[in-house]
Amino acid sequence: MRVRTLVLRAAGTNCDLETAYAFEKAGAEAELVHINELVRKEKDLAEYQVLAIPGGFTYGDDISAGRILANELRYKLSDRLLRFVEEGKLIIGICNGFQVLVKAGFLPALKGPGKAQEATLGWNDSGRFEDRWVYLKVEPGNRCAFTDGLEGILYMPVAHAEGKFIAPQEVIKSIEENAQVVLRYVDPSGELSGYPWNPNGSLGNIAGICDPTGRIFGLMPHPERHIDGFQHPRWTREGLKEEGDGMGIFRNAVRYVRENL
Repeated sequence: MRVRTLVLRAAGTNCDLETAYAFEKAGAEAELVHINELVRKEKDLAEYQVLAIPGGFTYGDDISAGRILANELRYKLSDRLLRFVEEGKLIIGICNGFQVLVKAGFLPALKGPGKAQEATLGWNDSGRFEDRWVYLKVEPGNRCAFTDGLEGILYMPVAHAEGKFIAPQEVIKSIEENAQVVLRYVDPSGELSGYPWNPNGSLGNIAGICDPTGRIFGLMPHPERHIDGFQHPRWTREGLKEEGDGMGIFRNAVRYVRENL
């Protein structure tokens, strides 16, 4: 079947082409759609099975990272987004997209999608923009559809100034107990560690979470920047892998749609 992905754009989005390419490489059809096209109903969200909110600096992150786009989703498109979720479709937010989903209340969504903001992504503990590669442990038993079958350690880049996952302890406890923590920052041996392995100081070393259904996924690292083996920064020394560590996330999304929708 056709798997159609809407890659959402707004002023300041800059990872839309890479995200679209990753979905196309996984077998989906990807279309870049500006937020205004959805608001004006020139494009219909219902015609797609996957919504991807890519990285960048939407609206310059002038108020806080992802806040303006989050408000647009919440106040201009909430009915359509909720219907999209109710129909069992998939949403992924990468970096700025993760910030958007959290601030729009779609992650971790303990009280339901779009109900309330329960966490945030704050300024890195280092006080500066962090642009580096990180090791990520796939949390065993997590419920995320995008990481189904993935295990062990993944290697991906981060590029953000506001990537520290912050939430009340009761929220962190709930998402851990509910298997909503999907990825954690670790050192090369797979152990939880501080800076620079945890590049932003995220509580619990949390790098990515999903909603209670497992169909809404947000992460700060960029899987679309490691879909080919030659994108690994040390491939000439360590050998060329068949594909990058981020590719499985996009392939899982396409497979999920084909098997469930």
